[in-house]
Amino acid sequence: MEYILYFFITLILATLFAMAGIGSAVALVPILNLMGIDLNQAKTIGLFVNTSSTLSAAILNLKRKTIAFKIALPLIITSSLFSPMGAYLSQYINEDIVKILLSLFLISSATMMLIPKKASHTTPKHHGLILYAIGSVVGFFSGILGIGGGAYIMLALIFLGYDAKKVAYAVTLVIPFSTFFAFLTYLSFAKINFTLLFICAVAAIIGGLIGSSMMHHKLQSKHIKKLIIIILYLTALKLITSLG
Repeated sequence: MEYILYFFITLILATLFAMAGIGSAVALVPILNLMGIDLNQAKTIGLFVNTSSTLSAAILNLKRKTIAFKIALPLIITSSLFSPMGAYLSQYINEDIVKILLSLFLISSATMMLIPKKASHTTPKHHGLILYAIGSVVGFFSGILGIGGGAYIMLALIFLGYDAKKVAYAVTLVIPFSTFFAFLTYLSFAKINFTLLFICAVAAIIGGLIGSSMMHHKLQSKHIKKLIIIILYLTALKLITSLG
């Protein structure tokens, strides 16, 4: 019965977040932990779910030739190197500190969704080193928290003046790399229930497909984003109250 519960929770979250174009691991990791799953195991599941659910989008965008590799490659290289570092160091960080960081991430992610994004149609030519820096920092903290970090990469690059569509396509290729290598690192020290891992991954893939097919309903998506913001804020609050 527990596996059925985890399946449907993951399915619902994956569907809702896919409808808003966001990875569900940001909510799945803390919610699984609040349900009694060990934090490192929850992060491992979240990373695997992110890898599984974003891989199909990455392959599709590669086939469509919509990915700007000048943007994607520096981010892939650095996030793939630094996300395992963050994942490895996380086992030595006090769990309450990780929960506080995760709560701050949830709150900031929800707040970011409230801020309207300005459209841009340029690709700056002088930010090469900054791409490596962004990939390193976001990859490192994503490894610690067990989430993808794509929203922060997008926010930083759009702020720098990069075209929002090019950034979105590039991030679909970046996330599977960073989350997969962090996932492998967690496998080396975290106790994993592989049945639960498989169930959550299947539910996330199904939910992602359902949510993606419903994204074209603009009114629905608008209301779904409001619901997600509420979920993120409430999850952060619950996570903070569970400390100690």
